[in-house]
Formats: sequence, C-alpha cells, structure tokens
Amino acid sequence: MSIGNSPEDDRPSEDRIPPMDDRPSVGRALQQARIDAGLTVDEISQSTRVRIPIVHAIEQDDFSRCGGDVYARGHIRTLARAVGVDPEPLLEQYGAEHGSRPAPTPATPLFEAERIRSEPRRPNWTAAMVAAIVAVIAFVGYTAVNGGDDGGDKQQAAEGSTPATSKPANPKPSPTKKPADPKPDPSDSAIAAAPRDKVTVKISAPDGRSWISAKDHNGRILYDGLLEKGQSKTFQDSQKVDLVLGDAGAIQLFVNGKEIEDEFQPGQVERLTYTKGDPEVG
Repeated sequence: MSIGNSPEDDRPSEDRIPPMDDRPSVGRALQQARIDAGLTVDEISQSTRVRIPIVHAIEQDDFSRCGGDVYARGHIRTLARAVGVDPEPLLEQYGAEHGSRPAPTPATPLFEAERIRSEPRRPNWTAAMVAAIVAVIAFVGYTAVNGGDDGGDKQQAAEGSTPATSKPANPKPSPTKKPADPKPDPSDSAIAAAPRDKVTVKISAPDGRSWISAKDHNGRILYDGLLEKGQSKTFQDSQKVDLVLGDAGAIQLFVNGKEIEDEFQPGQVERLTYTKGDPEVG
C-alpha cells in the first residue's frame, strides 16, 4: 500500500486552474485609471456630476446604486471619459457580465414630413351646389330688374320727358391697409411653434453635460446617450414623452414651448413624463 500521493492527487482540480480572462473588472479598471490620472473621487464627482457614493460603488463593481442597467452604462461611459480611457471596451465587458441590451435608435427629427402633412380635404359638393343655385337666382333677378328699368326709360324718352340727371355716386373711401403682422424673429426657437396636437420636449445642457434617455408612448427609445455641454435635443410624439435625466441639475427643459422651472439639484436623477397638455396652467 502506497503512503504517498496518488496520481489523482497530482492532477489539478478545477479550482486550481487559473482563469482564462485575467482582465480586471470594470470597477477596478476605472479605479486604477483614476489613480493613474492622479484624480480623487471628489474631483471625479465634481467633473462628472456623479455623486460620490455612486462612484465608490461602481469602483467596487456594485452597480445596484445606479438605478438600472441603462444608468449604469451611462455612468461607466461618463467616468471612463473623465479618467481618459476608452469607454467602449468597458461597456462590452459590462454587457458580457451583466447582459447586453439592444442599441438605441436615433432621435426622431423634430418635424417629420409624415407628421406635419395635412390630410387632403374632400370637396364639399353640397356647398358648391348651394352656391351655384344662389348665383343663378341672383343673375336672373338682376337681369329682370335691369330689363324693366330699360323699358321705362325708353317709354319716357318717347313721350319727350327729360330724364333726370343722376348724381354721381359718392366715391367709396379706399380701405385702410392693415399693418402687416410682425414676422417672428428668425432666431426664435422652433419649439415656440410646437403643434398643439403633439407633445414637444426640448432638452439643453447649457452649463454641463448629462446622460439622458427619451421614449415615445409605445416605449420606443428616441435617444439614449450623453448630452455634452452646449448641446440640445428635441423630441416629439403624438401622446407623451418619457424622460430620464442622469444629472437633472445640468439640464434646461422646455415642454410645448414653455420652460420648466423645477429646481433640480446637481447629480439628481429624474424620471419625468410629459403629455400634450403639459405644463399645466397654474
């Protein structure tokens, strides 16, 4: 009987086999890139407007505090750009570890030809017939009246009566021209002319950047991505527009031509829904 190790003990177990993929996790990669860039968590939070607890959680690969897969991807993209690394490999790694999602569809144009094209009106034959009958009656009456007057004038001339001199009709005053309506300033935003039968939402980032997501009433994604400083996006739907603002404090919002005056805090995530009647009066 052998007292040494059996040949089976010399074979490596599954626990002893090193992993094929020795890449660091998404959170660890972001943390190492931040350290290599010489940045603190506070500095990253100030530059990206991502709250400090969320930055700490992401660097520990805890994405539960992001509020969902879409928000986690937006934060990964924002933090990667802030520390100077390409976000796409990290997003692919995140998708492989947490499940992928379909690519967002491009934002719908503000005014599509199909949406603003008016339906052709059918001819109103009843009104046309009534107008024709009225015109015929008026013509017959006018002819009869003028014919009787001509006969009377001829009879008076035959009898030698002097026709009365008719006074010249008073000239009608020329109609006063109405002043032309002032043309709108070409610099005015197109959202001021938003149609009433649709909901129109304009999102601007004048002071900073923020991740945003917009969906129509069918749940179809109109836009999903980062809105850089100075950029703006406009969305339109026949019923409603659902919004998610990753950093509502950096956003300026217009709904149906009116500015939303809500005081959003920096780094605050907001989920909003607007319809054709918004914003409500009062």
